[in-house]
Amino acid sequence: MADATPPPEPLLRPTVDEDGAPFWDYAARGELRVQACAACAALRWPPRPCCPHCRSFDTEWRRMSGRGRIWSYVFPHPPLLPAYAAQAPYNAVVVELAEAPRVRLAGNLVAAPDAPLDSVAPERLRIGVKVQVVFADVDGMAVPRWMLERP
Repeated sequence: MADATPPPEPLLRPTVDEDGAPFWDYAARGELRVQACAACAALRWPPRPCCPHCRSFDTEWRRMSGRGRIWSYVFPHPPLLPAYAAQAPYNAVVVELAEAPRVRLAGNLVAAPDAPLDSVAPERLRIGVKVQVVFADVDGMAVPRWMLERP
């Protein structure tokens, strides 16, 4: 009798829209960039066509250092998506960028770029801990993840 176990669900890939496409293009090169207004220089996240400060449609993408600090985190119990059940408990973090405190990116804290989402012990996470961006391949797409600045 053949095994009736369904194949594992793929991990979620980000949806790329027109405004955010440059972010993913830079991520594929290992660069963390944030959209900025070319008129007033305000950084903005998430990417969008118009500056909320001066209403300009002129944009540029500024390279960030990739350094930040954990602004918030959670350990989903139970995992909300079946594809992530094997890695539970895993973390989901919100990182405030060092040079852009109003820009906060969501992701996961990992021990190495391609490490599983449960690779960092829960007791290692703290609000304010310094982190550095790394990029992991998720189904052929470079996805930002975070590592402790001082492991």
